[in-house]
Amino acid sequence: MIDLYTAATPNGHKVSIALEEMALPYEMHVLNLSQGEQKQADFLAINPNGRIPAIVDRSEDDFAVFESGAILVYLAEKTGQLMPSDVKGRSRVMQWLMFQMGGVGPMMGQANVFYRYFPDKIPQAIDRYQGESKRLFRVLDGHLKDHEYLAGDYSIADIANWAWVRTHRWSGVEVDDLPHLKRWIDQIRARPAVLKGIEMPPSTINLRVDDEDKARQFSEEARKMVETGQSRAKGV
Repeated sequence: MIDLYTAATPNGHKVSIALEEMALPYEMHVLNLSQGEQKQADFLAINPNGRIPAIVDRSEDDFAVFESGAILVYLAEKTGQLMPSDVKGRSRVMQWLMFQMGGVGPMMGQANVFYRYFPDKIPQAIDRYQGESKRLFRVLDGHLKDHEYLAGDYSIADIANWAWVRTHRWSGVEVDDLPHLKRWIDQIRARPAVLKGIEMPPSTINLRVDDEDKARQFSEEARKMVETGQSRAKGV
């Protein structure tokens, strides 16, 4: 049994999708990020960085793993699923996983902060992070033109990138001009385990549908988390 500590975010959904795809038994513990539950001592003992997701593998002497990419690799290697065992195949998956961890996630995350959460809009910052997100989307689109999935067969690399890319509207970036990326988004969304994975835990808003009232409420809660994080960083 695996304990999953998570919330309704792209990084959280990466792991719930993978657990569903691998048919691993797990118990979900949803943390209230706006109330700072991820900063409490019991969770910091699992993840010193105070971020979700994290897992504890009860079957391995309560072995804890944090960082979503590291969790995906751990689960893939534990089960022998969603990542090839040969050196080149594994490397292909790791390359596209790192592409998400080092590029897609951080750029879309910053786009979210400046486009959605900061009360004072900074056009240069919004343009910068939306533009870089779109550039990364073009890289994905170009690769997917000649490949069904990112690294051969469907893998943790697809899960990691998809969990973020599917939220592109929330970041203010459209993909209508990227047909291969759109095909890939829809193809992965049709998988039953993926649909179940993004419903656990459910988000308070539907990122595919404009709902201004809920969007404003969600943004306000996220803004408070950003401001709280800045205060903690300053030692306030």
